[in-house]
Amino acid sequence: MSQFPVPDQAAATDLGAALRSVGYSEDALNRLLGEDAYSGDQDDAPVDERRLPDTPVATVVRLFFLQLPVSRSDAVRALGERGVQALTATGLAAVGEEVDPRVRILPIGNVLLASDGYSRDGDDPPDYVATYTPTARVLDSLTPRPKVERALDVGTGSGVHALLAARHARHVTATDVNPRALAYTQLNAALNGLANIECRQGSLFDPVDGETFDLITCNAPYVVSPERRWAYRDSGFHEDEVSARVVKAAGEHLAEGGFASLLVSWLAEDEDSPDERVLAWVEATGCSGWILPTQGSDPLDHAAEWNSHLAGDPQAFGEAVDEWEHYFERLGVRWVSEGAVLLHRRSNGRRAIRLDQVDEEDLDEAGDQIQRAFESWIPLSELGRPGRLLDARVSVAMPLLLERELEPQGTRVIDVEGRIELAAGMKQAVDATAEAQEVIASLDGSLSLRAVIEATGDRLGLSDDELSQLESEVLDVTHVLLEIGALEVKA
Repeated sequence: MSQFPVPDQAAATDLGAALRSVGYSEDALNRLLGEDAYSGDQDDAPVDERRLPDTPVATVVRLFFLQLPVSRSDAVRALGERGVQALTATGLAAVGEEVDPRVRILPIGNVLLASDGYSRDGDDPPDYVATYTPTARVLDSLTPRPKVERALDVGTGSGVHALLAARHARHVTATDVNPRALAYTQLNAALNGLANIECRQGSLFDPVDGETFDLITCNAPYVVSPERRWAYRDSGFHEDEVSARVVKAAGEHLAEGGFASLLVSWLAEDEDSPDERVLAWVEATGCSGWILPTQGSDPLDHAAEWNSHLAGDPQAFGEAVDEWEHYFERLGVRWVSEGAVLLHRRSNGRRAIRLDQVDEEDLDEAGDQIQRAFESWIPLSELGRPGRLLDARVSVAMPLLLERELEPQGTRVIDVEGRIELAAGMKQAVDATAEAQEVIASLDGSLSLRAVIEATGDRLGLSDDELSQLESEVLDVTHVLLEIGALEVKA
């Protein structure tokens, strides 16, 4: 087990102040190393180092982003004597004539995040604490950010989601079974000047038994695997039980009006019906839910992906994939899905559950979209029959792209198909004709939906039958765009 970090709050506070003073930020990294800096790995460090000038901020980039040693004199010039002493006190670096980093510290937006260094793949220790991973970015993007009293981050790891929640929550509780993860979280809280994060050691929700929260985030070790190799990946639970427990417990610990954003995985015996288990989990919570699969694969692809660190050793890779395949065969599993489950507890209004595929590579910050979506489900349920939506005043709530595909036909050009795509957030798309797009583009909340449809019909010279057809289509399109947070109903 590793003996660092040491969660020395005063030293971490000094180090955070030194890093901010020298200008260590995402902008600085992009300026010095290019916009692809964060996608590099340890093999890129020698080349990236050659791009760096001899400046204090470049010294910090060498030390904590590229994880390369620097001379003590350069470290003092960049961080000051107190900053270098803080490295010794926290164990984040070995300090002698050279300063040799043991960790990486990454600027993530306005957050400074310390974690274990570059992954050594199969050589990582069981208690390895990862940095801002692709899954961390997905959860960050899918977390609503209202002002709340109490937030909970389960399986906190380096503490990044606790740090992000601490900016809009009065108090944050972070749990993890890994004591090194909690040490990093405590250190990172001080590094960022945050005093409202409380760490509790234990499995999943065990440390908060009987408590409720306004916001819950969880990026637990949800990977379905026969192994117990790494705390951040392998839960040790059977099948997808860890995900089932997370969804159930999140519903139990969610306060009225609260939101939960959870990354989970689920199994299926039939790839043509891949989501039955997760739908049942969400239904049992008593919350409204939004299920967002980000990827799905058969057991072979799943095993190959999560054992890719062994690809350089064909024998080890083959043995691992065989073990995983046999595990899934014994379970009768034919499909493995990964994604997010979003919950919202609201006692008034009809509960609803949506399921939408999301491309995690194309995902932007979607917290505001998620809040609007859940809020829209209440008036939609109260409207009853779909036609009553015609009397509502609706407006566009986020950037939209209107796309039309045209083809020549004889002497005319005809519309083949069209769609409305969200230009931000989850970036879903809804099929819509050119006429329906005209209506959506005119929604500013000043007139009823019926009035906007009629005005569009007059402008386009539609017959009564064509206007009736347009009304039916717009009702369908508007309902979907409201449900996914792209539109909103005005009071």
